[in-house]
Amino acid sequence: MRILLYRWKVFNQDDVRDAIEYFGHQVTDYTETVIDKDDETGFKLRDMLELEQVFSSCDCVFSLNYFPHVSDLCEKLRIKYIAWTVDSPLISLYHQSLFNECNYIFIFDRFYYEELRRLGVKNIWYLPLAVNCGRVDKITSSLTPKERDRWNSDVSFVGGMYHRNSYDGIKDDLPEYLQGYFDAAMLAQMQIFGDSIFDKVLTVDILQKLCEIIDFRQDSRAFSDIALVFSSTFLGFKLANIERVQILNKLAEHFETDLYTDDPDSALVNVNLKGSVDYMTDMPKVFNCSKININPVMRNIRTGIPLRAWDVMGAGGFLMTSYQLEYTDYFQNGRDYVYYESHEDLLRKTEYYLNHEEERAQIAKRGHDIVAAHHSYIHRIKFILDKCGIY
Repeated sequence: MRILLYRWKVFNQDDVRDAIEYFGHQVTDYTETVIDKDDETGFKLRDMLELEQVFSSCDCVFSLNYFPHVSDLCEKLRIKYIAWTVDSPLISLYHQSLFNECNYIFIFDRFYYEELRRLGVKNIWYLPLAVNCGRVDKITSSLTPKERDRWNSDVSFVGGMYHRNSYDGIKDDLPEYLQGYFDAAMLAQMQIFGDSIFDKVLTVDILQKLCEIIDFRQDSRAFSDIALVFSSTFLGFKLANIERVQILNKLAEHFETDLYTDDPDSALVNVNLKGSVDYMTDMPKVFNCSKININPVMRNIRTGIPLRAWDVMGAGGFLMTSYQLEYTDYFQNGRDYVYYESHEDLLRKTEYYLNHEEERAQIAKRGHDIVAAHHSYIHRIKFILDKCGIY
């Protein structure tokens, strides 16, 4: 079958392509290069005719994350559209095109899968993310002593700091009482893992006030609301910034702590800034050579396991992560990975595992062996192709 991979700004697209080709299908890449922002839809294509011609040459379109205009075009052409999410919540899913007959949707966060299924969306499945251990093992097994010394860390984090976020853009426009209210809500949320309090704090009165302040526009066919948008793209990203700065600063008080990012924050203190790393080539080296890889999961992801966690374990790295409900479906805490329940717990466990090298190495190996055996892109793509009736 001729499958078009509709590319966007997602790290794991090459691994998905390799897995599709493993099953004997022909994959063609298409990257949308000419897109304007549009106040209503978020996407305004300059040449839909060109896109239609590209789609007409394939039997199926596959994308990581979901694009309403892609679904609508596939519906028009009567070809299948497969979308597998890597972000959560994905606002673009809350659109009437989600009910198109052409869609085959796969959601990595079980919380939102259940929500969309209750809305009556057909052809939707829960599917966690994955890792390409075959590719990664080739990188980590060939590391020289010099390379291991270069990438060695006691504690490392690879990821964004979100110090440029939508909340800071509107904070000065908020009444003082709302600023204090949201500061308190984010502080409270930092103490809670596995549940969200933002749903409860965004009352009708507060949402009405926010509508006066935020220029909230969307496509006439979209059905996301300001509560979902504000809790995720405003409060969620701001909380990620606050929490990651606090965690890294606390760790750096006691341990050598390295940050790999293209998005450093001026509030960081004594954290070693290492710059960004290439996902396909250098990131596995960081994960494999770091004694402890921390993974503070964004609270926007309600129950799911983020891509970084799979990548750490797939590289044979030791994973120290904040709690997520779905970890327990696949892994055993203290055996395959370790989760922390508070910032103080993170500090205690970091000290413990830095001082227990053999135990740390055994946990990293078990985590790697589980994902290699059961959670590869080959496993996931087979599931997708089977559900879509593509053989």
